[in-house]
Amino acid sequence: MDIFLPIFTVFKKEWRIMLRYPSWFIPLLIWPVIFPFGYLFTAKALSGTGYNSLAQFQSIAGTTDYTTYMLIGTTIWMWINSMLWSFGSSLRVEQMRGTLESNWLCPIPKISILFGYSIFQLFVSIIYIVVSIVEFKIFYNFEFVGNPLLALLIILISIPAVYGIGFIFASLVLWVKEANSMVFLVRGIMTIFCGITYPLAVLPNWMKNISQVIPMTHSINALRAVISSGATIGEINKEIIYLIISGIVLMSLGVLSFFYTQKKAKDSGSLGHY
Repeated sequence: MDIFLPIFTVFKKEWRIMLRYPSWFIPLLIWPVIFPFGYLFTAKALSGTGYNSLAQFQSIAGTTDYTTYMLIGTTIWMWINSMLWSFGSSLRVEQMRGTLESNWLCPIPKISILFGYSIFQLFVSIIYIVVSIVEFKIFYNFEFVGNPLLALLIILISIPAVYGIGFIFASLVLWVKEANSMVFLVRGIMTIFCGITYPLAVLPNWMKNISQVIPMTHSINALRAVISSGATIGEINKEIIYLIISGIVLMSLGVLSFFYTQKKAKDSGSLGHY
């Protein structure tokens, strides 16, 4: 059977559920404003009334626009968080609903189910990013200094790495039957090591080394360089190359993880276990 038909079917099913429960759009409007709010005002409160702290921030971050600096980091964090909660736990949700086994019996490539969820989640993420940019402009006077097409390129080449992690995560969740603690662990690592709200220069060397392995660190750094400083593609070529390579590696590992979990569930008969 054509693999694209089940992918489209899963996308269509999720789209119908979303339209059936339209309240999902409310947090989509609220979170882009509320989430960075606490970080921004905490930074402003701790910096005091003088400009010494701003000069120090510029010396290690390369910009005085700490608002845009934090908005970019928190937006990528929210993208990862949304992916983990929805796409990462999609198979587990089907399992809890009691529909996973019947879906598994369909004569289709099983991985097409996960691809359908990933494409739907990507669609929702695009909506979230667009809404965020509009609200950032309204509420935070967000300024886009660099080339928007280059920023879009960075997001596009970040997708395989992000959803490669999602494939691995979804496979593990189906295996261990638990999502919450794993979400907290992964997004906690992202918060600390990727420099979501602060420059990586303040971290100890061993933490800096770990942060350089995580693809999201390079996505955030590249976006900050382009949006805040107007960097060109030549100035972020290292980040682009790393994102492409890590995307290929992580997506490959994600697919392999899915096939391994599929085989393990089949051998143990644990697919329908709660």
